[in-house]
Amino acid sequence: MNSKLVFLVFGATGRTGRHFVSLALEEGHQVRALVRNPDRVAIQHSNLELHTGSISDYDKLDDLVHGVDFVVSMLGDAQQQKEAKINTQFVKRLIPAMRRQGVKRFLYQAGGFTNPYRGRLPLVAWILKNTLSRFNGLLGQHRDNAAVIEYLVEQAPDIEWMVHRAAIISDGPSKGALQRSRTRTGLATFRDCAAYNYTMVTDASAIHTSDLSCYAPRQK
Repeated sequence: MNSKLVFLVFGATGRTGRHFVSLALEEGHQVRALVRNPDRVAIQHSNLELHTGSISDYDKLDDLVHGVDFVVSMLGDAQQQKEAKINTQFVKRLIPAMRRQGVKRFLYQAGGFTNPYRGRLPLVAWILKNTLSRFNGLLGQHRDNAAVIEYLVEQAPDIEWMVHRAAIISDGPSKGALQRSRTRTGLATFRDCAAYNYTMVTDASAIHTSDLSCYAPRQK
């Protein structure tokens, strides 16, 4: 990315989002973010514009979207998503605002155990989803993510959406570069997922995909 861009980020205080924001700012871009608690944002930067609010009741989405190049969502609240599909409800308000403001590109980060559109997970992934994810209370999150994907596929073909079904395991140092895959997944760090999202959002070949990611083979 050579030119200066404006990113609108949802989930900027999350474990992937904060790495994404740092990376975009380091690369000289402008970041606009909706956060519930600005005090949780450790970064102070002249190119960082914070707006206080929650995705459940923020009523100035058009103002928020106006003038941005890319919209990136790395939202996740497993506790709330047990009770309701809060991300789906939000995306159904966000996409019309993007249309009104002429913003096309949207990246949504889901989980690696989220079903693809009208598809099934491989057997091992299905077993892990219904054991580990169930034990950790994440099934509601995966149902919400699947509903977002269904909405994007069926109701937003005019939007340049892309979904990263990320399998994240730790907040440790980088383990390498992630690459897109339809069938393979890698247990990634939050830092590496953020770097992958940063690259993916400008990749036209990723438009209208909801693929997994895995680590690229290391060069010998």
